[in-house]
Order: sequence, then structure tokens, then C-alpha cells
Amino acid sequence: MTNRDYANRKPRSTSKNRHAKASRPAKRSPAGTNGKRPSFLLIFFAVILIGLFGYFLNFLKSSGDSAATPATEAPVKAVKPAPKPDPNALPPKPKEEWSYQKELENKQVVVDVPEESKPSRPYQMQCGSFRSESQANEMKAVIAFQGLEAQVRKTEGSKGVWYKVVLGPYERKRMAERQRHKLQSGGLNGCQIWLWEGN
Repeated sequence: MTNRDYANRKPRSTSKNRHAKASRPAKRSPAGTNGKRPSFLLIFFAVILIGLFGYFLNFLKSSGDSAATPATEAPVKAVKPAPKPDPNALPPKPKEEWSYQKELENKQVVVDVPEESKPSRPYQMQCGSFRSESQANEMKAVIAFQGLEAQVRKTEGSKGVWYKVVLGPYERKRMAERQRHKLQSGGLNGCQIWLWEGN
């Protein structure tokens, strides 16, 4: 038995394949060439037409430039550009339209200031009143820690003996109020401002 080579074997042409080849249309060449290459004369004329067209465009360009700058016209002198204004520069000083400033230079203004009415008696500030002198001295020490100087005064009344812790005297009530605020910031409240009774 012989070995057949199916891989390199050419297919047999059958009647079906013959009919299929006959029915295929023939390949056509591109339109207008009729299967021939363009002639040498056609290429030559195309190159000449392109060259003439380029020459015509160059001619138009050169004639336009000469018309824009005629030879008889005088040369234009170079003009220096104006300097640009500084954006940070101050505007010019405006002109004065009023004259009242000059008129008021030599005039005087008189103002009535009322004199401060001084109280007949100065003020004092009382921060406590105690039955025992030791309690009054303790409050005096607390006030001394605030940087102020207090006094303990013994008074006798219808209800017995009292020891008052007072500060002052102050010529103005505002001075007493200032020290009272200082004591309040230190935690000592209840101080009262009175007119000085004197002793």
C-alpha cells in the first residue's frame, strides 16, 4: 500500500469550480484610464499649469506691495511712544475752592467750660462692719493683699460698739469706684461708697 501526500496535493478542478470562475465578472481598470497609465504629455501640461499659477500669485503679491508703498512718498519718521503713566503715582493735588480756612486762621473760639463742683465733703468706702475687732482686722489684711490700705474705725451707736473697715477719703467718687472695682476683681464684694462723715 502506498502513502499518499494529502498536504501537498492540489485540489482537482470540478465542473462546479469551472462554472464559478466563468460567472465572475472581469476586473475593471479605474475610470477614464481604460487600463492604460496616464500619458507623459498629460503630466507635462499639469506641471506647466501649476508653475504658471504660482508665477501669477507671486506677481499679484509683488504688485500689491509696491502699490502700498509708492516710491514718491516721503519716508516716515520714527515717533517715540509716549511714556506709560505709573499706576502707583498719586493724582495731582486738587485746587482749593473754599476760603474759610484762611478766614479761620486768625479767629478764636471761646468755649464756656463749667467748673467742677467739688463736694463739700469727700467720699469714703466702707467694706465691712463687725462686732469684734479681730474680724475687722482680718478684712483689713485681705484688702492689704489687694494693694490697698484700709482703716478700722470704732464707732458707738444705740446698738453697741461696731468696728468698721473703711477706705478713703477720696476727693472724687470716681477714684473710690476705681478701687471698688479692683477689690471686686479680687473677690471682695459688698463695699459701699458714702460721703465722708469725719471724726
